[in-house]
Amino acid sequence: MSCNETRGLLDAWMDNELDLRGSLEVEEHLGRCADCAAQERSLRQLQGSARANLTRHEVPAGLDARLRAALRSEAGASAGAPPARPRALRALRRAAPLLAASVAVIVAAGILRPSPERGLAESVIDAHVRSLLASHLTDVASSDQHTVKPWFQGKLDYSVQVTDFAAEGFPLSGGRLDYVEETPAAALVYRRGRHVINLFIWPQRKRGGESTVQHLSMRGYGAYRWSKDGMSYWAVSDLNDAELQEFVELVRRER
Repeated sequence: MSCNETRGLLDAWMDNELDLRGSLEVEEHLGRCADCAAQERSLRQLQGSARANLTRHEVPAGLDARLRAALRSEAGASAGAPPARPRALRALRRAAPLLAASVAVIVAAGILRPSPERGLAESVIDAHVRSLLASHLTDVASSDQHTVKPWFQGKLDYSVQVTDFAAEGFPLSGGRLDYVEETPAAALVYRRGRHVINLFIWPQRKRGGESTVQHLSMRGYGAYRWSKDGMSYWAVSDLNDAELQEFVELVRRER
């Protein structure tokens, strides 16, 4: 994929509008092209600034009812009334400010401020895909948990528990330092046959105790998320849901 093609698809890629193949091609190009990667960072900064600084307005109470009443009042037929078309046009002109306000509310509330949960999921999926494309799956490649765990010491301000599940069919491949929403995260890498599983771990921003496991699918990948003892966990892979859930249960029993 060329630079021009990539830059023409950046907006759609950032909004998750590309299919899996298109997303992978864009991300592969970004991994080897510094100029396009800089363009992508600039767009993300603009996107982040918009989400952080634009004000969200709630829809005014009764707006829908007032719009309907205005249209009925101006466009309703009555004996001896002028032709319907001019009356309807006048009704639309009078209702235009209210319609414009409605559109502004929808844009501000729905497009510019997506839910934090979806934004976090996108960030985690992006980190998983990056690790597959950039030949940077592990910083420390080892199946020995006593080698992987000490590697994180001094790189993170929290301890990472590392367990090899080779006996259960999920061997440890190593670990790396990653970033999720600009937060340093430990990424433990496991395999199931030819499939890669990334287990991301980082401290919760708001301590909320233990949460139940939640599952989602996005861009062809499955992800399971949960929290425990002040830590957030995300397991991401293209593995089928049944086997990925089996892996998640193994991890949760160890923590």
